[in-house]
Amino acid sequence: MSTDTVPTDAPTPNVSPPMTNETTTSTTDAPRPRRGYGALWASVPREFAFLILTMPIAIVGLALLASVFFTGLGLILIVFGIFIVVAAMFIARGFGTLELVRLEWAGRPPVRRPAWDHADRNQGFWRTMFAPFIDGHYWLYLLHGLIINPIVSIITWSITVAWTSVALGGVTGWIWERYIPNEGRQVWLSEVVLDWLLPGEGVDLDVSVSEPIFHFIVGVIFLLTLPLVFRGLTMLHDVIARGVLGAWRSEALAVEVAQLSASRGAAVQAEDASLRRLERDIHDGPQQRLVRLQMDLATIERRLEHDPDSARTLLVEARDQARETLDELRALSRGFAPPILQDRGLAVALESLASRSPVPVIVEVELTDGPLPAPIERNAYFIAAELLTNAAKHSGATGIRLRVGTRGTAETGHWIDVWVTDNGRGGATRTPGHGLAGPDERVQGLRGILVIDSPVGGPTVIGAHLPYVPLAASGA
Repeated sequence: MSTDTVPTDAPTPNVSPPMTNETTTSTTDAPRPRRGYGALWASVPREFAFLILTMPIAIVGLALLASVFFTGLGLILIVFGIFIVVAAMFIARGFGTLELVRLEWAGRPPVRRPAWDHADRNQGFWRTMFAPFIDGHYWLYLLHGLIINPIVSIITWSITVAWTSVALGGVTGWIWERYIPNEGRQVWLSEVVLDWLLPGEGVDLDVSVSEPIFHFIVGVIFLLTLPLVFRGLTMLHDVIARGVLGAWRSEALAVEVAQLSASRGAAVQAEDASLRRLERDIHDGPQQRLVRLQMDLATIERRLEHDPDSARTLLVEARDQARETLDELRALSRGFAPPILQDRGLAVALESLASRSPVPVIVEVELTDGPLPAPIERNAYFIAAELLTNAAKHSGATGIRLRVGTRGTAETGHWIDVWVTDNGRGGATRTPGHGLAGPDERVQGLRGILVIDSPVGGPTVIGAHLPYVPLAASGA
């Protein structure tokens, strides 16, 4: 749905929100990767390069790690040996990281890396020095570089060379085999295979014809299975890397718990700041006006009988005070979920919000995922309200564009994007306690992302991206 709430003669922003493919295009619209036998052949060059370089890299890593590590162990009784052992662990980390990079280059999905940066690095030299000794990932990387990778690499490299040689040699043998002298040759593979397949039949074939045909058939079989073999060998390295070089699940859970704690803290801070701001606004605005109105009404009551003209003048002022107080209360009530949001949904509520803006606003709403969860609708409304208020107060804009849309799939997650673009002076930043601090805290509390693009001179583009679980998926 797209609704233009700006009068036809009102200026509009000269920049549209950057709803690029990275933020709006669903993965269902992206080209799907090829599958099947053809896709295996497409990855053969990268997998062959990965496999053929595996053993040389593993042997170099083994020689370097063994030399440094065991030299350090021999000198461990003196302090200098500790530095050498630590150096060996960092070398092992480098070779392990190289293995993960090579697997990604070969087309395998990325492996989650361990979190190498710890708080211990800021707690003194010796604690930083001994950090690798208490980090299990360093020992696993060392085990991978000293034992696991050399053994596995020798096996996979040998199979790669042998399979490729048989495949290429077999399909091209009819070209070059005629130039190889066969004097004194006693064993012909074609005769051995025929005798095994047809024992006692005594099949007599001309080996000069049967041998090249047999080699060609074997070469074709090996060539057809070459992509499968390369994929299997690469997956073997990938499985080992994920088990030995990847991050532990407990680490991912710890990071998620920390993020949830930070999000909860940000949400609490945002709510507390909103309540304090609302309390201050009510105290400084409507409360003072109501006190003044009460005093005016008391004065009117005293003057009504003996000075009706003065009382009439005070009545006019009291009416103006009441109207201004009502306007302030309406403005403050925008901090609460309006009834229109609950009754008619987010799109209509945003249209109503834009109609009250002192700056003309163009509203574009595209909610393709059906009804949204009530908390997400409410927070999207509040964020849009704060962004519009900031743009109207501080940007000096003559036109604003508000665009709200949903995107995502079950695999990538569902997101709602709130974009506000104005043609003002620009220069918007995250300043604590001012401007965009409120929307930023609210977005963080929802585990979302706030993007700000506001060069000096404008235009300003601000996007809030909020993750959510659809009602159907959440069982609502």
